[in-house]
Amino acid sequence: MVESPQKLLVVAPHPDDEILGVGGTIAKYAKLGYQVTVLTVSGHRPPLYPEAAYQRTVEEAKAAHAIVGVHASIFLGVPATMLGNEPVAELNGKIVKVVREVGPSIVLSPYPDRHVDHRYVFESTMVATRPVGHGRGIRIVAAYETLSETHWNAPHIEPNFTPNWVVDISDFVEQKLLALRCYESQISPFPGPRSVEAVQALSVFRGTQAGFANGEGLHVVRMVS
Repeated sequence: MVESPQKLLVVAPHPDDEILGVGGTIAKYAKLGYQVTVLTVSGHRPPLYPEAAYQRTVEEAKAAHAIVGVHASIFLGVPATMLGNEPVAELNGKIVKVVREVGPSIVLSPYPDRHVDHRYVFESTMVATRPVGHGRGIRIVAAYETLSETHWNAPHIEPNFTPNWVVDISDFVEQKLLALRCYESQISPFPGPRSVEAVQALSVFRGTQAGFANGEGLHVVRMVS
């Protein structure tokens, strides 16, 4: 009897957050045999952005996901910065539905940082992964950082990202950076905080914090052993 693969769900507020935050972790877990699903909740859509901008980022996301081994890409298409207009129960329900359908053992969520969409998605993901019902099968829930938004919180006034789990991505950092380059409409030239060089520098910093060359930092919300 063939065992079902373990499943990892990454919840991203916008296309590119998943690669910025955990692109190397996605590649690593895909190589380990996990089925990785990326749920992208929001995106650059009208009324603030032209629809063509959103469609471009979706295509960029699909190309990036192919590089890091994503099994399934789901796009909810809620307009960016408009998540607060969604009734809480509806937004929660959309994420709960995906969590139930995927049945992940690991869920990675954005950290509740400077971007309001990141905070809404974090809150809804925490609801969707509660350890009751379908949530009892989830072994790890953790939050990832996203350049630049996570590092723009006001120190000591708002929560600051402090990783307590660093994933060694030394063998996967080139995949991460290659995937990041797919987001031509989103990345910026150095010294922009979302430049390839800045992302690589952060991976070196996080890695050396834990004793290896390149890493991705996460904050564990809940872990079941």
